[in-house]
Formats: sequence, C-alpha cells, structure tokens
Amino acid sequence: MINERGTTVELRQLAYFAAVADEGGFARAAERLHVGQPAVSQQVRRLERELGVVLFDRSTRHVRLSDAGARLLPEARNVLAAVERTRRVAAGLASRESDVLRLGTGPGPGERFVALLEVLAGRAPRLRVNLTRTSLAERLSGVRAGTLDAAVVRDVVGEPGLELLPAWSDPLIAALPAGHPLADRETLDLADLGDLPVRLAPRRANPPFHTLVTDAFRAAGIDPPAGPPFTRLQETLVDLAHSDPSWTLFYPVGPVPPMPGIAFRELSAPRSTTSLAVRPGPPEPPLRHLLAACAALAGEPFTA
Repeated sequence: MINERGTTVELRQLAYFAAVADEGGFARAAERLHVGQPAVSQQVRRLERELGVVLFDRSTRHVRLSDAGARLLPEARNVLAAVERTRRVAAGLASRESDVLRLGTGPGPGERFVALLEVLAGRAPRLRVNLTRTSLAERLSGVRAGTLDAAVVRDVVGEPGLELLPAWSDPLIAALPAGHPLADRETLDLADLGDLPVRLAPRRANPPFHTLVTDAFRAAGIDPPAGPPFTRLQETLVDLAHSDPSWTLFYPVGPVPPMPGIAFRELSAPRSTTSLAVRPGPPEPPLRHLLAACAALAGEPFTA
C-alpha cells in the first residue's frame, strides 16, 4: 500500500499474514481470526504472489517466517497500525455530536492524513468527520456538487470551479538497482537519470502524477528511454531487481518497504503536493476547522 497507482494488497491479507506469524501456524491463526484454515492459507498465498516473495517456510511439522517474511512483517504491522489509528481517530470524531465535515480521500491517504485527523480532533472535538474513499474524478465532482465539503488530492494543478489549497508536500522516491553507481548517492537529481530507462505508468492510471513527472523531465532537460511496462508497484520492483538496469519513481504514503536488490533514493525535485480541493467562497465552520488543522500541522497561522 505505497501509493494509489501501484498496489492491490488487501488489509485482510496483511492481517492474516501477521496472525500466522504470531500464532506459528495456519490452524491457530484461523482459530484466532474465527475463519476457516483454507481461507487463511489462500489469502497468504495471494499476498505472496502479489509481493513476489515466499513469506513462510512450510513443512508438515512447522511453519516459520522466511527471511523475506521476517523483513516484511514489521512493515505489515506498520500498515495495520496506521489503518487502526485512522479508524480510531475517525470513530472518535464520528461519535461526537456537532457539525459534520464531509471529506473525500483516495484509497491510501497516508500517514500525514492520519496526523491531520488527530490535529483536527484536538482542535474541534465536537466535529464529526464523514470520510468517503473514492476515485479522484468522483472526489472532485463531489466537491463541485456540494456532496463533499473538501477532497484530498495529489498533484492536481488546476480544476475549473474549484480552489486548490496546498496542505503539504513530499519528496518523490526513485527506485533503482542496488548495484547501479547512482545508488551510492543519498539524493538524486533527475538529470542524473536521463540515460537510464524509466518505468512510468501510463497517463490514464494517474493523470496528475504523470503530468508532474513528465513536466519535471522537460524542466530537467531529459527524455529517459522507456523501460519495461509499469504494472503494479510491487510487481514492478521485483522485476526491476532482476532485469536490465532501469528505474521508476513514486510518492510514499507510508514507510518504504525493504526490497532485496533495490535502492530507494529521494529525488531533489519535483515534490508531490497534496492539496484540499474546495468550492470558492468563505468556508463553512466544518471546513474552517479543517483548514485551521492544516495550518497547525504546517506550523503556520490560519488566516481564512
């Protein structure tokens, strides 16, 4: 669950993976989860296929974490903990009586969004937040139609009839073979990568991100050759580690998971900007609370 473009890992799969690791076997994990053992085995195998690694060493006598499983288990726990934090904060907000903030987000809003909810809860303890997770187009149309008060969007530059209020920005992460000479640097410039084939998802997969990247290529004066197709992020990273040198880039929404044979390096530019899409005009009280929380999170005064 790194970004909106590239993963289909389900939370249930991560939960089953962690339960098997905790209980030391599929049968005991199934008992704890109150599901059948075949369901646990099936979901773990799907997770292994999705990640491209074997998570457990299995035999008729024991089930133990593989080396890859041991490395990925803390990351799975981090994801599950972040989701639980989001649910807990949102539930706490929803349980109180007062105004309602209707907020649209993508499927993986990330840790900064959780922090924003926590700041909002502290500043407006009586505010109830209704979260709607949906596509970018549906979020924007919801704000225009008035069914959403605001939408969290990434790398959207301009939308007719809406205001885009920057909330925070994140550096982009480049993934390249660990043995490549550029992997020795802590931070990379796009100009350094101009000769290395790039794996970039088609524009239709995430138009704002695709535009951000291609505009940055032009600004840096590079036109990297096209590498193999970008599919899902985990699948692409696994292939990248075992193929001719190439690279890809993404914005993180949580800790970057370890991947054997891959080096992850921050790019000096561009940055991925998260904004709030809102209707023009004076904000209603629920939206004012959200804007004030964004300002507080950034350490800035609120002037709306």
